[in-house]
Amino acid sequence: MKKLEYVLERFMFNSRWLLVPIYLGLVATIGLLLVKFYKEFIHLVPEVLYGEGGTATVVGVLSLIDVALVSNLLLIIIFAGYENFVSRIDVTEDHEKPKWMGEVDFSDLKIKLIGSIVAISGIELLRLFVKVNEVGHDELLWKVIIHVTLVISGVLFASMDRIGGKHHH
Repeated sequence: MKKLEYVLERFMFNSRWLLVPIYLGLVATIGLLLVKFYKEFIHLVPEVLYGEGGTATVVGVLSLIDVALVSNLLLIIIFAGYENFVSRIDVTEDHEKPKWMGEVDFSDLKIKLIGSIVAISGIELLRLFVKVNEVGHDELLWKVIIHVTLVISGVLFASMDRIGGKHHH
């Protein structure tokens, strides 16, 4: 019976490697976001050079920031998720390794995730405020409600971690 238990536990432990294709898919998604970023950038260049500037330029820049934030979020999820659930990432050049890598546990990942989502939501809201004359009242109201809900959720996540003994600086 002990042998069966050992085999079963070993099988379950090694099942963590099934997550690797998911993380590789997320890496490929960053590649897709790179394509999206440059499409937005190429669309922005004529607006900056030949347009009147103003609203369209600001919306274009906010779109670039939005893609960058989503890409950063994916990178955090890939690194932290892989290190927390699959295996340590052992790169040889420590000077190239991001400072937070290897130090983000599941609790930190939740806080970073909700923080990034709130930032992305804030950028989306700012984009709507810049085009407030073109946006319907109901759409704006719902986006504000969603953003406030995300902010409150973030505060609650951080509060629960603090109450649970995990202190963030």
